[in-house]
Amino acid sequence: MTRLRWRTALAMGVVASILGLALSGCGGDGPSDSSLVLYNGEHPQLTSALVKAFTGQSHINVSVRTGDGIVLADQILQEGHDSPADVYMTENSPELMNLEGHGLLAKLPTGTLNTVPARERSPAGEWVGVALRVSSLAYDPARVPASQLPRSVLQLAQPPWRGKIAVAPTDSDFPPVVGAIIASFGRTAAARWLDGIKRNAQIYQDEEAVVAAVNRGDVAAGLVNQYYWYRLRLELGENGVRSRLYYFPDHDPGSIENIAGVAVLASSKHRQAAQALVQFLSSAAGQRILAASYDFEYPARPQVAPNPALRALTSISPATLNPAALGTDQTAVQLIEQAGLT
Repeated sequence: MTRLRWRTALAMGVVASILGLALSGCGGDGPSDSSLVLYNGEHPQLTSALVKAFTGQSHINVSVRTGDGIVLADQILQEGHDSPADVYMTENSPELMNLEGHGLLAKLPTGTLNTVPARERSPAGEWVGVALRVSSLAYDPARVPASQLPRSVLQLAQPPWRGKIAVAPTDSDFPPVVGAIIASFGRTAAARWLDGIKRNAQIYQDEEAVVAAVNRGDVAAGLVNQYYWYRLRLELGENGVRSRLYYFPDHDPGSIENIAGVAVLASSKHRQAAQALVQFLSSAAGQRILAASYDFEYPARPQVAPNPALRALTSISPATLNPAALGTDQTAVQLIEQAGLT
């Protein structure tokens, strides 16, 4: 399967294809000086709340096109400087780094960039982080005692884990884990790990399915971003959750801190309004909306406390790779395909 076809397969879980996505929000027949188009790869409920607050404050209408972040990034690459989008928001930094590398993003004001630590924004000053999430291991304590939990994600590729691990390799949250392994241990080690995962793992379509399978007892453990487990607990109630959440210690790449970010497109004809939306998303007001939601992501702005249900990031010790070190997901996707996991 080619890289583009692999990416296109990720769109199976979205409501409609990119070309057929409906515009939500106000704004008449098309963008004007008081309206924007946002390509949204973040969770739609959270984005809806943020856009509503921004419009109420600025009186700038935002038409939102929601889809998988990777698919939207590929759409922008195809559209180039003719893209109708003014702003792009996505769940993982590799998509932003890819667009940055193609010269499709605009510089952001220093004041906007400085709302988050340097490792949570573009090295070139062209996007800013708005939310964080951490890769983790959901596990069934009846099948995996705490004393047997792996110290490193690399152990999941070893024989003792055969048939005990679940992954969703075509979910857009899987390539950043592979990218973190590449950045930490090298391409050869990542390819060897993926070969072991192919032998050991049960394959699911997405990470929601992975965490549900672990909670049902269908599989002993599964790689997921932490917010999927918290959402399942909210849905089922604490008494309905048999699984637990584990973070790999000592900054292991299995618990990579993923950055959801937002950028203004270089082709935007409404640059000032687009910059205002990005500034709002990274502002204290926007970050408090994120923290108060049931999205279970961490605000990127360190002064804003996260949802109290979440463990403090300082107690997790995630891997915090610079976006440039994590790079785009191109090599990760290539290795996933070569391992036969697509």
